[in-house]
Amino acid sequence: MMSMQHRGLRSDLQACFSSVQSAITSHAQANHAIIKGKIVIDHSPGQSGPGKSASVQIFSCTKVDPGTGKGKLSHIAYLKNGKSHKHNGTKTTTYKLKFYVEPDFGNPGAFVIENQHKYKFFLQAATLHAPDNQAIHFDCRSWVYPIKLTKTPRIFFSNKSYLPSETPSTLKDLRKQELISLRGDGTGERKEWERIYDYDYYNDLGDPDIGPENARPVLGGSESLPYPRRGRTGRPKCRADLSTESRPEKINLDIYVPPDERFSPKKLSEFIGNSIRASLHFLIPEANSLLEKDPHFRSFDEIRGMFSSNKSRKVEGWLTKKLQKLLPEQLFKQITRASKGDPMRFPEPQIIANNDLAWKEDEEFGRQMLAGINPTRIRCLEAFPPKGKNGKMSSITLADIEGSLDGLDITQAMNQWRIYILDHHDYLTPFLSRINTSSVCAYASRTLLFLRSDATLKPVAIELSLPGLSSDEVNRVFLPAKEGIEAALWQLAKAHVLANDSAYHQLVTHWLHTHAVVEPFVIATRRQLSVMHPVHRLLDPHFKDTMHVNALARSILLNAGGILEKTLFPGKICMELSSELYKEWRFDEQALPKDLIKRRLALEDSDLPTGCQILFQDYPYGLDGLDVWLAIMTWVKDYCFIFYKDDDSVKSDEEIQAWWKEIREVGHGDKRNASWWFEMNSRDNLIQALTILIWTSSALHASVNFGQYAYAAYPPNRPTLCRKFIPDEGTQEFAELLIDSDKYYLKMLPERFAITLSTALVEVLSRHTSDEVYLGQRQSSEWTDDQEVLRKFEEFGEKLKEIEQKIAERNRNARLKNRWGPAKIAYKLMHPDTSNVKNDGGITGKGIPNSISI
Repeated sequence: MMSMQHRGLRSDLQACFSSVQSAITSHAQANHAIIKGKIVIDHSPGQSGPGKSASVQIFSCTKVDPGTGKGKLSHIAYLKNGKSHKHNGTKTTTYKLKFYVEPDFGNPGAFVIENQHKYKFFLQAATLHAPDNQAIHFDCRSWVYPIKLTKTPRIFFSNKSYLPSETPSTLKDLRKQELISLRGDGTGERKEWERIYDYDYYNDLGDPDIGPENARPVLGGSESLPYPRRGRTGRPKCRADLSTESRPEKINLDIYVPPDERFSPKKLSEFIGNSIRASLHFLIPEANSLLEKDPHFRSFDEIRGMFSSNKSRKVEGWLTKKLQKLLPEQLFKQITRASKGDPMRFPEPQIIANNDLAWKEDEEFGRQMLAGINPTRIRCLEAFPPKGKNGKMSSITLADIEGSLDGLDITQAMNQWRIYILDHHDYLTPFLSRINTSSVCAYASRTLLFLRSDATLKPVAIELSLPGLSSDEVNRVFLPAKEGIEAALWQLAKAHVLANDSAYHQLVTHWLHTHAVVEPFVIATRRQLSVMHPVHRLLDPHFKDTMHVNALARSILLNAGGILEKTLFPGKICMELSSELYKEWRFDEQALPKDLIKRRLALEDSDLPTGCQILFQDYPYGLDGLDVWLAIMTWVKDYCFIFYKDDDSVKSDEEIQAWWKEIREVGHGDKRNASWWFEMNSRDNLIQALTILIWTSSALHASVNFGQYAYAAYPPNRPTLCRKFIPDEGTQEFAELLIDSDKYYLKMLPERFAITLSTALVEVLSRHTSDEVYLGQRQSSEWTDDQEVLRKFEEFGEKLKEIEQKIAERNRNARLKNRWGPAKIAYKLMHPDTSNVKNDGGITGKGIPNSISI
């Protein structure tokens, strides 16, 4: 049911149209002026442009219509005689328009478009030329649905930015009414054409109507299972559990997100194509092989064979029936059609491309904690032996590690801050009894490492823990070895650590700390900050596609029976584990300097621009990251200082205050009482909050996402689960390990299908799409008309280019061993890639997109 707010906006717009129709009766009137313009529209595949079925009117931003109290409206213009062209696979049509206006109309500030066509279309941009020939630009990038569905025309505002108190009187009501309409009333099921932003819990992960095994707890709204909020879809509740939202029977690529957040036609087509390609390369040949082969890989060569091209990719037999039940008809047809084409070769993951045994080396094992895809978990140890939150000491002793400290004793090593820990113990221990089933064997782990004089990390001990029969744990400590059964045991212990780290990376570092925590900021920004607000304009590119990506993740990856439950060792409790780690999350600690200081990898230093001094130079994530962080912070500061003259201008900004209040109290409502939230009472606090948000959406996400294929596509390097515990001496399994340690290791890895499913996933996640826009870039050079802003933004871009040069110089420095390592993978995950203006997409292992867009 349409809310009173929506009906009010609709009636106001219709009154505007009626007023103009009566005031302007003919184009031929002598007393008129002409405003020229053009509109650019993308086409969905197989559809034509709207043509004259779409009409446009423009609002003045300088002259008020006394009949409506809003800006004067032009006569209606229709989209006619468009010229189509194709560029980089995207078909667009440009329509030239003429608007007849009264001589004193002034400059356009907004336009309203009505789509009478039967199809939606994607409106890219518009440009209008005022009577003085001044160009006024509109960066639209949104879907426009048929008026028969929306009932209300779409409004787009120009690229001029105004604080609320500075809004021209002609646009004030439109600004307020637009925000009100975007909030909705919190009821009803959302339809795809509705531009409504509202919050909900993660109550859409399970489907108890299928059966109790598919039930999942609601995340968010409780002390025991807190979580950030997601965008509300309002689907009906499940019959078996009224707290859970129902799910589509098939994989749904059209799950609701507001039109402004949906993929462009090109992006959606490319995403589907990438997913199909991954399916054909991995899933289909391996699924077919399950009928006739051992479900386990029998050799490392067989694993490498996944990347060859000599396999049939034809969809047939039982797999056809299974896919047909699972997929929407159109997607199923695309997969079966594509499977009949010529097989393509997948690139070898970088981890084995130059040295296929590098993954086994201890130096590479340690290096990836500093330069791999999960470089934010390792920390410098504060006290030896390590101690859990429950006060219990680790079983690792001085005798275990002192011989591995390059001549130092433990006191000297600790005083020099050279003992590090990768800790996956405390948070995992309470869940192990639920995780460990007949098919999964998981430990909670602690790994100690020593920082050598060449800044490489040498693992010195691994402790693996299981819950005991009483309150005591059962701990085993493993030490490095180069040969014999001790070397085989050490390799198995590292595999269990990596399984812990893989799940933490995917569920926490990647999903929770970027995707999930940012979504409430997207929703609050759309609901509380007008598109005319300078902060909305600053943040907009950093939110591109995030809500759509997250909606797809809930539909395919995070759901009951989804890919993450099938591939990661926590299985059905994956998202509960993520909720547990959200209890530790703090927005202020998403700031890179504060994170490094907390993990004792940097010292606080107020004399430095970043506020901290990194402890050793060969920490690629930290060193490159601080450069990018400082560039972002400088740009944000420059930008905010243009619009906010002092602290009072922040405190008096009603939209900013409402935005920040809603983020704290609703979007991250389970953290509403935390004392670490910034007070939004100064420019400095606003700058800090915006810098953290942009850093998280761009550089942090890029650093933990786009290297996944390089490191995780080869399963032995980052197994996602283990199917065997490490055997005790005297057992039958220990005898099997003595006979053939490689065979035992392979049997401990996930089964063939789970491995190929995981590999297909990281291939899709690691691939840049061709419409990606990178840090320091905008989709349009005309995103703002403020010349000072454009000058500062250009300086930001130049600074990022300097950072690229610094990264290249560091990668050429032979003394910085962690930047390459035994695997010879140059660290480029913080490389902004500013030169990639004409992006072809693909797996590049570098580049910082503006947003969490995959």
